[in-house]
Amino acid sequence: MTNARVAGVGMVKFSKPGQNEPYRVMASKAIKLALADAGIEYKYIQQAYASYIYGDSTCGQHALYDVGMTGIPVVNVNNNCSSGSTALFLARQAVEFGAVECALAFGFEEMQKGALGSHWDDRESPFDPMLSKLSEISNAPDAPLALRMFGQAGTAYIEKYGANPDIFGKVSVKTRSHAVLNPYSLFENELTLDEVMQSPTIFPPYLTRFMACPPTCGAAAVVVCSEAFAKKHGLTNANVEIVAQAIATDIADTWTDPMQLIGSKMTAKAANEVYEIAGIGPQDIQVVELHDCFTPNEVITYEGLGLCEEGGAEQFINDGENTYGGSFVVNPSGGLMSKGHPIGATGLAQCTELVWHLRGTAGKRQVEGANVALQHNLGLGGAAVVSMYRKL
Repeated sequence: MTNARVAGVGMVKFSKPGQNEPYRVMASKAIKLALADAGIEYKYIQQAYASYIYGDSTCGQHALYDVGMTGIPVVNVNNNCSSGSTALFLARQAVEFGAVECALAFGFEEMQKGALGSHWDDRESPFDPMLSKLSEISNAPDAPLALRMFGQAGTAYIEKYGANPDIFGKVSVKTRSHAVLNPYSLFENELTLDEVMQSPTIFPPYLTRFMACPPTCGAAAVVVCSEAFAKKHGLTNANVEIVAQAIATDIADTWTDPMQLIGSKMTAKAANEVYEIAGIGPQDIQVVELHDCFTPNEVITYEGLGLCEEGGAEQFINDGENTYGGSFVVNPSGGLMSKGHPIGATGLAQCTELVWHLRGTAGKRQVEGANVALQHNLGLGGAAVVSMYRKL
């Protein structure tokens, strides 16, 4: 069994709600870009996995039918914010284990303005146990779900390690400085630390408006194939392999602090599985795309992925180890914070960004010497997906 390869990637520029094309149009454009990048026609796709969380069932088919109607299996994937990486995980599995030779993962989202909310208030929420536990173990103020959970996790980090809260602002400044080099990014202007720290507080005492990602619309797609398929069809762009992937979910006895409620243990579990499967550790990675829906999550994730030691994120950030010239370039795309977070597309956009760096085609934001890349995509409720890629 050989590792699956990324044959083609594509995405559309992310936009604010109300400024977007319909999801069907965005998705079909991203798919066509990925197919063109791979150098194959749609008829060679044998399975497709469609990622989104806001929309009726079979939206994936509706989007895909604009590209072609060939009767292939289409699986719609909803795994919260990790949906895109979950779709990729399934496509990679299908190829790697020989079910098909070529598969497609694509994701899209048409989001609404404002904080995330549920459309199913007439039934139990999967987040009820998490919110109940959060109330039990903390004094988290009332706020919309994601803001409350990630905001309180940031508070817990500062209280546990005594770090300066300005690290959350420094991460915002860093990611925005990367985003200005990305033509697919939602935001195109740099931020100063003062602007971040003095912007309105959205979750006391530390979280400000510029430490939270915005609602975003967009789409991305990835074509995955076998080594034999790539050779048979002469796919010159199929020069990045998926070395290892892991999905971890919550562990019953680890919900003991707010950081674990937002997936710190899931992240560590998935990352360790990937390192073990790949035989490659964090010291061998050059570029990382991780899930920074709120900057406290990026800080906490540094440690979960083993990029720095536990409690060492403040030093890691202050020393510039998370950007160009440091040990790793984290979120060269601008991340969810600055590139945007169209939920179903996010994991596939992360993959697209990393593939561009491994190919050496990332333009002004290119990470020099990139040979190994790591991706982290998190969904509350929960799932953490960690993927490792290597240049062939």
